[in-house]
Amino acid sequence: MKIAFFEIKDWEKKILIKNLKGHTLIFFETPLTFDNVSKVKKYDVISVFIYSKVDKKIINSFSGLKMITTRSTGFDHIDLKTCARKKINVSNVPFYGENTVAEHTFALILSLSRNVHKSYVRTQNNDFSIEGLKGFDLKGKTLGVVGAGRIGLHVIRMAKAFGMRVVVSDVNHDNFLAEVLGFEYVSFDELLKASNIISLHAPHNPHTHHMINKDSIKKIKRGAILINTSRGALVDIDALIYGLDKKILSGAGLDVLEGEELIKEEQQLLHDKKKVEALGVLAKDHLLLSKDNVVFTPHIGFYSQEALMRILETTIKNIDNQFNNSPSNLVK
Repeated sequence: MKIAFFEIKDWEKKILIKNLKGHTLIFFETPLTFDNVSKVKKYDVISVFIYSKVDKKIINSFSGLKMITTRSTGFDHIDLKTCARKKINVSNVPFYGENTVAEHTFALILSLSRNVHKSYVRTQNNDFSIEGLKGFDLKGKTLGVVGAGRIGLHVIRMAKAFGMRVVVSDVNHDNFLAEVLGFEYVSFDELLKASNIISLHAPHNPHTHHMINKDSIKKIKRGAILINTSRGALVDIDALIYGLDKKILSGAGLDVLEGEELIKEEQQLLHDKKKVEALGVLAKDHLLLSKDNVVFTPHIGFYSQEALMRILETTIKNIDNQFNNSPSNLVK
């Protein structure tokens, strides 16, 4: 098969060449556009990222395209109706970083529970005193997990290893999993009242937008910590600042911020310097980040070598399965 890859980095090329022997490969660092589609119009497969807007005009430029495989979870940059009409398979990477984000969640939790961030700043200034750095144990504390999907379940497993009690708020209940993993389903309000640490792992939609707001903040157990490695718009920033100022919350660990929706998907950070700069401006503008009980990381929860490799491995598998007439991870 003749396969064209767009928005590709040099290190990715080496892996793809090694694993797709026997195929004709061509690589572009830039997105697929109508201006460069003529170079690949006779190719069988194209692999794109989210900046390649694969619309009807581009799809109709191909003479024998059999598959489009996007190296992303989202696929709204591809015209699925036209692909269906022309019998072109479209595959994606549905999962790649569940444990990665869960591990980052605990990195934020531990930074706050043991004052790692404050200690680092202090020692950088040649101050080795320990006053004000007393932390707390996770063992015996209650972790409230909002959203027990793939990432949330990894967080639950890790929490149980620390000897924590876990309560979960989710629209779907799996009582078998609750029994096996040793957690309890509760309402959202009950979770807020019971948890020493609240960790958000829900998708952003009209139902979850600003789920942490002025009203819900007031229901949180005094002294709790809030962690958000999901989507920034789950938390009303003004409400979060209020909660910290009123000492309802003793700290917050954030990998995402409200307003960050300008980044459609985490991996955009790897490809678009303007998005990185915009995130930096966004961060500087927030009074929130000047507080010493707030730990912020610039949306790197997904960013591990292993997670990036899984994206490529899934893409390679999608291509191999297409070649073997057993297409995988098809989207509709």
